[in-house]
Amino acid sequence: MLFSMGVSLYTSRVILSTLGVEDFGIYGVVGGVVAMFSFINSSMSSATSRFLTFELGTGNKENLNKTFSSAVTIHILIAIFVLILAETIGLWFLENKLVIPAGRMNAARWVYQLSIASTMIAIVQVPYNATIIAHERMNIYAYVEILNVCLKLGIVYLLVVGNFDKLILYAVLVFCVSTLIAIIYRIYCLKNFEESKYHFLWDRKYIYPMLSFSGWSLFGSAVSMTRGQGINILMNIFFGTAVNAANAIANQVNAVISIFSYNFTTSLNPQIVKSYAANEREQMKMLIFRGGKFSFFLLLMLSIPILLETDIVLKLWLRDVPEYAAVFTKLIILFSLTDCFTTTLSMAVQATGKIRHYQILVGGGLLFTFPIALVCYKLGANPQSAFVGAIIVSVIAIFIRLYFIKKYLNIKIYDYAKSVLLSAVMVFMCSLILPYFLYRYMEYGWLRLISVCFISICSTTLFTYLLGLTKLERIRIENFIKNKAIKRKKFHS
Repeated sequence: MLFSMGVSLYTSRVILSTLGVEDFGIYGVVGGVVAMFSFINSSMSSATSRFLTFELGTGNKENLNKTFSSAVTIHILIAIFVLILAETIGLWFLENKLVIPAGRMNAARWVYQLSIASTMIAIVQVPYNATIIAHERMNIYAYVEILNVCLKLGIVYLLVVGNFDKLILYAVLVFCVSTLIAIIYRIYCLKNFEESKYHFLWDRKYIYPMLSFSGWSLFGSAVSMTRGQGINILMNIFFGTAVNAANAIANQVNAVISIFSYNFTTSLNPQIVKSYAANEREQMKMLIFRGGKFSFFLLLMLSIPILLETDIVLKLWLRDVPEYAAVFTKLIILFSLTDCFTTTLSMAVQATGKIRHYQILVGGGLLFTFPIALVCYKLGANPQSAFVGAIIVSVIAIFIRLYFIKKYLNIKIYDYAKSVLLSAVMVFMCSLILPYFLYRYMEYGWLRLISVCFISICSTTLFTYLLGLTKLERIRIENFIKNKAIKRKKFHS
């Protein structure tokens, strides 16, 4: 992950420099149009993950294989449906509504078609990736991610030396890399998991429950798409591709620092579903609580230095920083900090299979993000106003989710608020004091940046231990360290 972070930051800088702000913004917004149609796949993805993990928890191999084959069949149909939508409605939107600079429409078309191809491959790939996660084989993700970032370094090199339209070349190379990565994951599944051998299956016993589940997830996925890509398109319509470039930069920074938190919750989700399938409610409750806390603390450790030193970090990273990139970065990181609690809560509800009312209430609440942004922009507000609205709505959505956790799993809202939310707020406030003091009173430059980063990590670690952990969790960590020390002493002796 550390290697991936370093390479991602370097490649993003070179790509922005090589493409320029205008083409970088075009790639972000045109790819976003295709992503709008893939929300159908997102809903099915959560259903696939849930049903595969549940069947794995029950131990029935025959049902597991039939569930997998049914999932692949459904995803093939979804890929065809997305292709039809993208080549009709999406293509019309690209040609008639997006603000593309004169002379770059042909390149935008290339980006669009390659994005469609990449999306179709990603859709059919979902059951295979869900199988890897269900089996908790997270090591393969580490190996493939190292290969992925090395290939991205190759993209950067070819982009710099290539004598071709840079935007088109970049789109072609990204498509090739994503295709290769999908092939590797598929080969791994076929060699390691018996259930991943696909045969055509259309059995109502397996198809209908997955479609019913995904039908309600569809609404939630549509809301997430509207909240993300919808706002990106609004920015394009009201402010142009330069603001899209700033948004893309902010999202890349957020993606890099969120990788620890994301990978932690990804490895935790199968355990939550398996605990529910095995009727281990106390184990499930423990995973929900610790998952929420620890994902926040992992994200916070890297977020505080970026929040304080956004300007200098972006300047050192990019040299020529797009307007609004700094403020977008700060707001997106704050949004991610509020949103990181939701992953384990959502997975817990999905484990029960009772998601209809959950999706209606939570999705309906989150849907307000888009009209808030639209109204703000219509009234002449600045581009960042959309993110402020998204943060407020995200905080409200946490408590809506907690209501369903109480309803379906009998977990008290007060217990979660006290054990998770309150400890998170306390750790955040206390961890910020010393780094903010250095930020305010030290002279701008390298020394301040290094000092703030070092003190932020130390401060977050200390207050996580003192305020974020329960007594039992502290004892377990202390015993873990003692056992490691004893083993090391015996080894050297």
